[in-house]
Order: sequence, then C-alpha cells, then structure tokens
Amino acid sequence: VQLQACGGGLVQAGGSLRLSCAASGRTFSSYTMGWFRQAPGKEREFVAAISWGGSEIDYSDSVKGRFAISRDNGKNSVYLQMNSLKPEDTAVYYCASSEIGWRGYSPISPDEYDYWGQGTLVTVSS
Repeated sequence: VQLQACGGGLVQAGGSLRLSCAASGRTFSSYTMGWFRQAPGKEREFVAAISWGGSEIDYSDSVKGRFAISRDNGKNSVYLQMNSLKPEDTAVYYCASSEIGWRGYSPISPDEYDYWGQGTLVTVSS
C-alpha cells in the first residue's frame, strides 16, 4: 500500500483544514486507517483511527470534538476534517494503514501500523 497525504497548510487559530490521504492498492478497504502527527522535538502521536468499514472510530483526547476522521473506500481515501484549530495542533500529519486494526482496543500505537504516507505540514498561527 502506498499512501499520499495532502491538504496541509498555514491557518489561523480557530480555522479549519481538511487533510486527505489517497491510497494505492486493491485492498484499501480491508485496512484500518489512522492519522498521526509529529511536532518538532516531539514523538509521533496518535490523532484518529477508523476501521475498515467505518464502524469503529477513535480520537485522541486532544482533538476529540474538533477533528473528524472519515473514509471513502470507493475512492481509496481517508480524510481528517480539522476544526477549531489551535497553535498546539501545529505538526506534520501522517496517514497510516494497519492490517491488525482493532483487537479489543483502539490501534493508537505507531507500531500497529504497517504503511505510512510522507506527511503534510499543518501550521496554526496564533
């Protein structure tokens, strides 16, 4: 699976952005998809995940209520709608795919993901 993320940019605090991640490969619909982010000097952290059919979704506490993950298996794409952005949301955002997915708990560790996109930079100014 090859992943290509886009949609990042510079936005003022309180604004919105929509990230997209396009996947190649015929088995996209069988993968759990996730979004992670990494700010300068910090470790990569979980943002959101969605199961192959969209029935299971999870968010980190820091974005819950502001971000929404969705997917369109017909377009081999996953999206992250980001609203009410804050300066602390500034980071490189990565999409990733997981074959393991949910195993009784949300796949929030980067180690549970097999393929990664190249990242797209989101900068939120105050």
